[in-house]
Amino acid sequence: MSKSSIYGLTLEKLTVWLMEHGHKKFRAQQVWDWLYRKRVTSFSEMTNVNKECLQLLEEHFVIHTLKQHVKQESADGTVKFLFKLQDGNLIETVLMRHKYGLSVCVTTQVGCNIGCSFCASGLLKKSRDLSSGEIVEQIMNVQHHLDEAGQDERVSHIVVMGIGEPFDNFDNLIDFLEIMKDQKGLAIGARHITVSTSGLSDKIYEFADLKMQVNLAISLHAPNNELRSRIMKINRAIPIEKLMQAIDYYIEKTNRRITLEYILLRDVNDQRETAQELADLIGDRRRLTYVNLIPYNPVDEHSQYQRSEKESVLAFYDTLKKNGINCVIRQEHGTDIDAACGQLRSKQIKQAQGK
Repeated sequence: MSKSSIYGLTLEKLTVWLMEHGHKKFRAQQVWDWLYRKRVTSFSEMTNVNKECLQLLEEHFVIHTLKQHVKQESADGTVKFLFKLQDGNLIETVLMRHKYGLSVCVTTQVGCNIGCSFCASGLLKKSRDLSSGEIVEQIMNVQHHLDEAGQDERVSHIVVMGIGEPFDNFDNLIDFLEIMKDQKGLAIGARHITVSTSGLSDKIYEFADLKMQVNLAISLHAPNNELRSRIMKINRAIPIEKLMQAIDYYIEKTNRRITLEYILLRDVNDQRETAQELADLIGDRRRLTYVNLIPYNPVDEHSQYQRSEKESVLAFYDTLKKNGINCVIRQEHGTDIDAACGQLRSKQIKQAQGK
């Protein structure tokens, strides 16, 4: 049986596990410090941890379960990593450079079952959830990449928007968030972390109740049920009315702003009338709602969709602004590499299969 990743344990769980195996509480803090502050790559480097404890850790855990399979670097500084998991599956992780810092987009599942008709991530169906350790390890591998460059850079922001539906892997997601936020570890502030969901309403309620201070983004992409059901099949199970009720609960419970993600598809959802409909849907929620307009990255397998014309994007933006809606047109990263999430993974699997 393969050993699990040490990165899958929160500090609390690591402490409990070591104490159950006969070690003092302070050992957990020592190990934690070596993992996240000194960022060692082997247990043997933990020089102030006694031999018995190191042997125990070696018997039960590994530090690295991901192997770099492909790395693509863009002219704008974006780096896309394709990692191979222990079972041979491939996942994508992306490092992006912003004026405000270094952001990493992580994957939470191998494949995706949400089935959005424009998305490269869903080209390959979900085969399993990632463990919390596999999600954490994506961040650690990127941080090790930065450490090796010797520029004293660190990951400052995280977006959980890679392959998969994060709320469909809820428990592992929450452990990942706790590990990232821990002040004795990487200490990435909760408000520097954003989780994106396609709209699993029951999990939005649950997430709101946790009051984690982590940002929440909803993949909306359409302002009415007819259009949203056409491009996002999840809307057939969770229509917009039900989703908006969950959003209202989240806003009331947390008093935190929510982001609505909206990919603009030419002649599908990018008309001025659709923008007005979106503004009407947001309505009184505008104080705590932010719309992120996203230029579409074309995917070969979804040739029915094209990128919106620049004039349409600006007209859509202008309509929202005139209605008092806070919105932005998202800056693009990595357009000279496989920009759409899931695109690199899909391409590599096809090559391996000789297609």
